[in-house]
Amino acid sequence: MRARAGPDFPQPRRREREIEEAFDRILEEGTVRLARSWPSLAATGTLGGIDVGTGVLAYLLVEHSTGQTLLAGLAFSIGFVALLLARSELFTEDFLVPVTAVAARRAGLRALIRLWVVTLAGNLVGGWLVAWLITRAYPELRDTATAVGAYYADLGVNARSFTLAVLAGMVITLMTRTQHATESLGVRLAAAVLFGALLAAGQLFHSVLDSIFMFTALTTGRAPFGYLDWLGALAWSAFGNVVGGVGLVAMLRMVRVPHRLAEERARSA
Repeated sequence: MRARAGPDFPQPRRREREIEEAFDRILEEGTVRLARSWPSLAATGTLGGIDVGTGVLAYLLVEHSTGQTLLAGLAFSIGFVALLLARSELFTEDFLVPVTAVAARRAGLRALIRLWVVTLAGNLVGGWLVAWLITRAYPELRDTATAVGAYYADLGVNARSFTLAVLAGMVITLMTRTQHATESLGVRLAAAVLFGALLAAGQLFHSVLDSIFMFTALTTGRAPFGYLDWLGALAWSAFGNVVGGVGLVAMLRMVRVPHRLAEERARSA
């Protein structure tokens, strides 16, 4: 016998309404992000790099003490918890929210590029600062930092590193979508911990996180690679992150609400 729809069995229309409400939250936040001033973008981006750098410190401490990548990845998630609670910003977090606003014609492509460039630059500046502090405050972590940084530098430009970068972009954008699907702080925190741990423990190729790992190696003076190698890794990983975040998650999520996109575009016409 087929179960009847009731309070415990959400009807299709209720599910659609929840998707639309999440879309509206994303759209409003994306519009605000794209309208921020240059100093505001730079500040939130730099703080985002510092927050992720805190996660890198936790990762290196646990990796050094236990040699367990899975445990270190779980420890790293403190960085994503800080990102959420401190309302700072990570480059790859901007693959869904502002992209949706641009797709709805709330802002132009130039505003999106400005957001990406300034946020990424701020992430890297804040991340380098924390990396330098880590290797000065904890000399015992330098060998671990060098080994971890060298791993990402050695990934190179190939199919494997590209797929790791695509997965990284996909994971972070899915985390963003999950957090915007609810107003519960507890659920958002759980998403930050779970997706953050997956990113770090899975050693995915993430433009900002892996840059900070490479910075910790470079600031020891022992790294078997240089800043030009880091720059190449950054460009390749960022490209893969965009493909995974925008192509595999953001665009497909927007396909679920074509009528809302059409409505927003009509208002902007």
